[in-house]
Amino acid sequence: MERAGWRRGGRDVTDAAVAVAVALLIRYAIVDPPGPSSPWSAWSAWPVAAVLSFPIAVRRRRPRAMLAVACATGTGVTVAGAVAAGAIWLTFVPTALVLYLVAATTSIAWSAAGLAGCLSIAVTAILIFYAQVFPGLALATAPSEMPAAWPIEIGTICVLLTVAWAVGTVVRWKRDTTARLVRHLADAAVTDERRRIARELHDVIGHSMSLIAVKATVANHVADARPQEVRAALAVIEQTSRSTLTEIHRVLDLLRSDGDPQQDPVPAPGMADLPELAAHARSAGVEVELTVRAEAALPAAVAVSVYRIVQQALTNVVTHAGPTRCAVTVDVDGREAVIEVVDDGPRHSRPPRAGPGGHGLIGMRERTKMYGGTFNAGPRAEGGFRVSARLPYDQDGTAA
Repeated sequence: MERAGWRRGGRDVTDAAVAVAVALLIRYAIVDPPGPSSPWSAWSAWPVAAVLSFPIAVRRRRPRAMLAVACATGTGVTVAGAVAAGAIWLTFVPTALVLYLVAATTSIAWSAAGLAGCLSIAVTAILIFYAQVFPGLALATAPSEMPAAWPIEIGTICVLLTVAWAVGTVVRWKRDTTARLVRHLADAAVTDERRRIARELHDVIGHSMSLIAVKATVANHVADARPQEVRAALAVIEQTSRSTLTEIHRVLDLLRSDGDPQQDPVPAPGMADLPELAAHARSAGVEVELTVRAEAALPAAVAVSVYRIVQQALTNVVTHAGPTRCAVTVDVDGREAVIEVVDDGPRHSRPPRAGPGGHGLIGMRERTKMYGGTFNAGPRAEGGFRVSARLPYDQDGTAA
C-alpha cells in the first residue's frame, strides 16, 4: 500500500510538472505568436495557459472528465480568439496528453469515441476561428515564421490527437497482454503445484498402503498358527501408518496459504532415508540389496525426486513381484543422479504385472522429465523387471 501510494504521488508530481511546462509554452506562444497577435491583453495569457493546462495535472484522478474539460477549454479559448494564430495546435496539447491516458486506461471503444469527438470539436473550433476571429486580427509587424492557415492547423491537430490516441492504445494493449501472460503463468504454476502435490500423495499413500496390505494379508493367513509373526506384522503396519501420516501432514502443509512461521516444517525425505525404504520393502518379503554411491551431496529437490523414484519402484516390486529379490543402485557424481531398480520377478506363479503405462511408472517418468533426464522401464530377458532413471542437474537443484 505504501509503495502504491508513493508511485501515485510520484505520478501526480510528474503530471503537475508537465502541466507547468505546457502552460509556459502556451503562454509564450500567445504572447509571441508566429502569426497575428490575439486581441486580448498580454496579461490574459497567464490565466488562459493555466486553465488550458490544468486538466494535465489531475488527469489520473478523473481521466474521462478531464478529457472533456481539456477539449472544451481548448475549444472555448480558440473560438474566443485568446489563442495564438498559427499555433492553435498548442492549445490542444493538453487534450492530446489527457487522451493518451484515456486510451491507455479505458476500453478501445470509449477511447475511440473520445478521439472522434475531440477531432470533430477541434476542427470545428479552428474553422470558426479562421472564419470569424482571424480576419479582424492586426497583421504581424514581422514576417511570420509559420503561415497562419487553417489546413495546416487542422492537419497538425489531427496528427497530434491521433498519435496520442494510438500510443495510449498500444500501451494499453501491452499492459493487457502482460497481465494475461502473468495470469497464465500463475495458473500454470498453480496447476504444476497441484500436480506435484498429487504426485507426492500418490507416492506416499501408494507405497505405504502396499506395505500395509501385504503385512495385513500375512497376518490374516498366519493368525492362528504363528501369533508372533502376526505381532511383527502389526508392528510394521503401525510404524508404516505413523510415518505415512507424518509425510501426508508435510505434503498437505504445502496447501496452506497462510503458513505458520512458528510451526517447524516436517523435513522432506532424501538420500538418508533410502535405507528405511529398503527396510520397509524387506518387511514385506522383498530381499532388497541397496547400493548408494554418492561423490557429492544432492540438492534437496533432486534428493526428494530420487527418493520418490526409488520408493515407487519398490512399491511396484512389493505389489507386483514380491516376495522376490531386488537390487537398488543409486549413483551420484555431482552432475547427475542415476537410479536403477532390478527385481528377479515373482518366485511363485502370479498374474502378469501392469505394463509401463501404469500410474506408478507415469509418476516416475514425470519426475525424470522435470530434469530433462531419461527413463526406461520394462521386463528383462532373464526374468523380472528393470527400472532406470537418469537425472542431470545443476547445483541449485534445477535441470542441467
